[in-house]
Amino acid sequence: MVTPDQRDLDHVGRIMAQWRVERPDLDVSPQGIIGRLHRLAAHLNEELAVVYSQFDLGHGEFDVLATLRRAGAPYELTPSDLAAQTMVSSGAVTKRVDRCVEHGWVTRRVGEGDARSRVVALTPAGLDLIDSAFEAHMANEQRLVSSLDELERTRLAGLLEKWGRTLGA
Repeated sequence: MVTPDQRDLDHVGRIMAQWRVERPDLDVSPQGIIGRLHRLAAHLNEELAVVYSQFDLGHGEFDVLATLRRAGAPYELTPSDLAAQTMVSSGAVTKRVDRCVEHGWVTRRVGEGDARSRVVALTPAGLDLIDSAFEAHMANEQRLVSSLDELERTRLAGLLEKWGRTLGA
C-alpha cells in the first residue's frame, strides 16, 4: 500500500521507505543505487531492442556485427577474439555467428596457416547493415541520455567506470 508520504517517490523509493519502516535497523540506501540501476538497465535493454529490431537484429547479432566493424578493416576476428570482446561464452558466439551467417552478414572460413582455426568476417552486406544500424543506435542512445547535461553525463560515466573497476566488472 502506498502511503501519502510515498506518492512522490519512485518505485525503488517506495520499496526503500517500506523497508525503513519494517527494518529501521538496516541501511537500505544501496537499494537506491542498485535497484534503480537494475530497473534502468531493463528499460534501456527494451529501448535498445526497438532499434535493433528495425534492422532485423537481436542484441547478439548487433554485438557480433559491431565488434567486427570496430575491429577495423578487414573486419574479421577469430571466434575466441569475438568471445573475449563481446564478453559471452564461445557457445554463445557460435550461435550468434550462425545466425549472422544465415542472413549473409558474416562469413566463417578456415584461418590461414592453421586448418583448425576459424575466422569470422563481415560481408559487404553486413558492413552496410552495421553502419546503418550503429548510426540509429547512437541516435537512440543520445536520446536516452538527453535528460542529462554534459557534466552529468561525464560524472555519471566516471562514477560507473570507477565502480565497475572496483567490482571487476
